[in-house]
Amino acid sequence: MPTILLVEDDPNLGLLVQEYLTMKGYTTDRATDGNQGLQLFMAGKYDLCIFDVMMPKKDGFTLAKEVRMDHRDVPIIFLTAKSMQEDTIQGFKVGADDYMTKPFSMEELLLRIQAILRRYQRSAESIEPTTYQIGSFSFDYPHQLLTRATEDKSADATELLPQKLTSKESELLKLLAQNLNQPVSRSFALKMVWGDDSYFNARSMDVYVTKLRKYLKEDSTVQLVNVHGEGFKLIV
Repeated sequence: MPTILLVEDDPNLGLLVQEYLTMKGYTTDRATDGNQGLQLFMAGKYDLCIFDVMMPKKDGFTLAKEVRMDHRDVPIIFLTAKSMQEDTIQGFKVGADDYMTKPFSMEELLLRIQAILRRYQRSAESIEPTTYQIGSFSFDYPHQLLTRATEDKSADATELLPQKLTSKESELLKLLAQNLNQPVSRSFALKMVWGDDSYFNARSMDVYVTKLRKYLKEDSTVQLVNVHGEGFKLIV
């Protein structure tokens, strides 16, 4: 069964939701503040997150932004005592999949969880490739491996030279490979891989682009070029 991370600072509500979801067959870990929630998330593997909005140390919106930086595909449901429209808008801006206002029905929460997980499962089973051919390179996205076929003349054979990529390198290369020979704007890449297009993240992305160029330079037919005023283009 799916594993759920629940971050709720109200101990009574948190325990009630945890016990209900556990009874329904979901493995549910619970944290009582945003910092603890982020620690649990980074140490575990979760299929869905439920975040309270108003929490000590780190609010739910900030927690969701940090989660999205490295795990942009995990679904998130926000819980809040607020019903103001701007809070709902803010939640969806940071990547919420659903939003529930307290008090809420446990049965309704369960139905929403089931609907979101079904939607994500269908998405995961779509025809999106997991391996991308980039010139003489083969990029295995799930395993974060970039390999290149090269002739070993002494052995008269072909061997693969693997390069293990970091999570950010893999996400960025996947985005470029999905848009092969097409420009990818800096802002779009930053929002997709880093979660926002801040100055700090932009400088960080430039470092990762340089690293990817270094990995790909062995094949002269592959170029990762700057597109003036727009962003980058991976050309094959």
